[in-house]
Amino acid sequence: MTADGERLAIILFAHGSVVEEANQGVHDLASQIRGLGRFHFVRAAFLDCAHPNLGEAIEEASNARSTRVIVIPYFLTMGIHLRRDLPNLVAPEREKHPKLVIGVAQSLEGHPLMTSIVLERVEQALQEGEADA
Repeated sequence: MTADGERLAIILFAHGSVVEEANQGVHDLASQIRGLGRFHFVRAAFLDCAHPNLGEAIEEASNARSTRVIVIPYFLTMGIHLRRDLPNLVAPEREKHPKLVIGVAQSLEGHPLMTSIVLERVEQALQEGEADA
């Protein structure tokens, strides 16, 4: 709960995969964020191939008496899924849950830490002998 009594829900919205281990990584991240204890409700949700989908996760947030939902796109770029699909999924949920404030955060694209993360992965690969030049 926030300082003003708002019951904030966070939904990590990822593409989803038929490979369950790929989906599990998103569920694990949601669990880590939930473990911080800063938010009323935290869930992973998926566009395709996995559950819950975005509508199901928003329904869960509403049933948990959340007052606000922030959808965090767990995508690296602002491709068609974020430009077209996500707004088309959010609009009917806003109509279905008029008392629930539903917002969408920016994608990971352009985040200043992305450069550091890529460089860290390069260093890890070099140390592990995975990167053959």
